[in-house]
Amino acid sequence: MSDVSTQDKKFLDKTVFFSSLGCSKNLVDSQVMLGYMGLDGFSIVPEPDNAEVIIVNTCSFIEASKKESIDTILELADFKNEEEGRCKALVVSGCMAQRYSDQLEENLPEVDMFIGTGEYNKIVPLLKALEDGKLEKKSFVEIPKFIHTEFDPRLNTSPFYTAWLKISEGCNRNCTFCIIPTLRGRLRSRTVESLVEEAKKLSENGVRELNLISQDLSDYGVDLSDENNLFELLGGLESVDGVDWIRLFYFYPDELTDTVIEKMATSQKVCKYLDMPVQHFSDHVLKRMNRKITGEKIHERISKLRERIPGIVLRTSIIVGFPGESDEDFELLLEGIKKARFNHLGIFRYSDEEGTPAFRLKDKVPQEVIEERFDRLYEAQREIARELNQEFLGKKIDVLIEGEHPETELLIQGRHFGQAPDIDGNVIINDMNGFDLQEGDLVEVEVTEVLDFDLVGTIISKK
Repeated sequence: MSDVSTQDKKFLDKTVFFSSLGCSKNLVDSQVMLGYMGLDGFSIVPEPDNAEVIIVNTCSFIEASKKESIDTILELADFKNEEEGRCKALVVSGCMAQRYSDQLEENLPEVDMFIGTGEYNKIVPLLKALEDGKLEKKSFVEIPKFIHTEFDPRLNTSPFYTAWLKISEGCNRNCTFCIIPTLRGRLRSRTVESLVEEAKKLSENGVRELNLISQDLSDYGVDLSDENNLFELLGGLESVDGVDWIRLFYFYPDELTDTVIEKMATSQKVCKYLDMPVQHFSDHVLKRMNRKITGEKIHERISKLRERIPGIVLRTSIIVGFPGESDEDFELLLEGIKKARFNHLGIFRYSDEEGTPAFRLKDKVPQEVIEERFDRLYEAQREIARELNQEFLGKKIDVLIEGEHPETELLIQGRHFGQAPDIDGNVIINDMNGFDLQEGDLVEVEVTEVLDFDLVGTIISKK
């Protein structure tokens, strides 16, 4: 592989290829970077062999994501070779750059620049310095303090009808398994006014669905004045014309307030959907995780939600195989999942991460035991999800159209209020009933069939 010399680093066409890995919060950072580059005249190309600048916005949350990040960087580094492509600058940003910049700089000489999680807004001046040969170092990694606002440009790369709205950055919790506070810094919230203004801009560009994200939605606004809280934010977002659905993610069960529950119960726009990461149901494991709640309290919160909001769709994430998880602890987890009956469940195999307190915990669970427990949880959840989906059979539900089914043009695919983009199931439409459909349309569908994770139905009317 031949490195490009400094005098060759002139961006003649200003083309960029972007690879954004990991979570939706990382994706928003990528979209802000692309917004700044767009203002500077850069255009996005769909293939890396045509790009003068290649950026990999990395994830390093667990071992699998670190491997994916490294593999992607090495694969795209080949395009610095003139026979493969025309890349003059390979940039690595995001969580992996924040966490391992020194090691990466030493082991990946192909990379021209590393940008941390709090410096991504500086992408354009850093590229100019690189282009002019005035870059005095390769790594730009500080304690993260930046969070974008409505004044920062952002290119929404999601389908035009949906967007992720990042309401805060960083986290004040100290869960023993999590490296995020180290990578993303302390909590810093955006004001209600700022978020409503961004929502208006997104709506003007066709967004009908807002998905509210952060590292910890339940702590939103605690660092700001009293009027900047989740209840006021939801009220402000409800007032935005054109927005039909508002969905909440990463809301910790110990902070779930009656006012937020009431807003979800009575709102016409806030979806009866909640992503509420519980991680476990064993008090012993929850304590080792430094979670400030018990399994019994989690069940109480779930009961309150279902009592006040009939038909609510619940998503959660759990960790299986946490250090010290005994057979008894696992059975409590499995029974907790069966009792709670979540519609959607993300199961994470515990991964030892250096720099976290859990890394030093003893009584590690053997990998083969983790795999066996994972399989049991997965099978239990598949049965639960199918049973809960049965409740939709014969009902008429609103569905947001996403386009043709990826496997055949004879079917149309969409999502209902209880299905978030990318991570939940879909509604498959096998009878259009003569309606001419476009992506982003909102239609009424009668559910005629239930699959493990998807629904099948017929269009009744168009909204």
